[in-house]
Amino acid sequence: MRGAPKGRFANFVPLAAAVAVGAALLALAPFASDYVLHVLITGLYYTILAASWNLLAGFTGQFSLAQQAFAAIGAYASGLVTTIYGVPPFIGILCGVALAALLGFALGRLVLRMRAIYLAIATWAFAETVHILLTAAYSITRGELGLTVPPLVEGLSPRGFYAVFVGLTIVCVLAMYAMLRSRLGIFMRAIRDDELRAESIGIGTTQVKTLVFTASSAFAGLAGAVYAHYVVVLSPQIADFSEMAKLVIMVVVGGLGSFAGPLVAAAPIQILDSYLAKYGEWDMVIFALVVIALMRANMGGLVGLIARFRSSVETRSSAS
Repeated sequence: MRGAPKGRFANFVPLAAAVAVGAALLALAPFASDYVLHVLITGLYYTILAASWNLLAGFTGQFSLAQQAFAAIGAYASGLVTTIYGVPPFIGILCGVALAALLGFALGRLVLRMRAIYLAIATWAFAETVHILLTAAYSITRGELGLTVPPLVEGLSPRGFYAVFVGLTIVCVLAMYAMLRSRLGIFMRAIRDDELRAESIGIGTTQVKTLVFTASSAFAGLAGAVYAHYVVVLSPQIADFSEMAKLVIMVVVGGLGSFAGPLVAAAPIQILDSYLAKYGEWDMVIFALVVIALMRANMGGLVGLIARFRSSVETRSSAS
């Protein structure tokens, strides 16, 4: 009986931590310029994308290269619905999430029986198709000229948008954490570690992978749809493969397959990328060198390095 309250209390720890982090992030708003707020908002957008891709690649072992495409689908679907039909952005966002989830489910059913490089190639082909369609369908998407969409709330200040993204990121992260703590999370790890064995003990591997693929696509679509009503002008660049490369770097640097990895690395890398933008394409070269150096030091990324350092400190303390 004594263990029960402790167990119930442990369930509130992630929520308390999320509230504390959210409060700390919001406390920065009064002291930040509009440009700094823009960089932070973009960092939060990438945090959702990186964390949702980590669900699929890090925890389920399915290396998809289409995450940025689902963000673009959510963004353009919401933008087109609100622009053409004049519905409120909230309705457009729901439509964007629904379409991203539906296409994620359909793509998952088609490609998730593939493995390794074949899955990566198939999802990359889908992402490139989306990118080409957004560029070529000028009469609908306005192509490279950009699609103008209404803001989330008319007259909402950058600090207001920042508060929206802080709340959205916390809700998405808590939802992903709940997925990983559930039975579904156990199945995901089992598939990642040994898919054939997971199938042999009765886990419906195809169903689990499809469900995670759909959920990951929905999270990406949600992030893209809300982001669309923040930037107001959409271009096909949101679906460019360089966006996917950036997500992979964020997750790998933070720690692939660790829950905290994308949360630790996504925003700092985006902030650094904003600074390095003046060097053109050299920013990706710099990030590639960082990834190589980090992988040489520790395959677990920053989270793995922190865990190793803490373990060594504890070992020295106990020895002394």
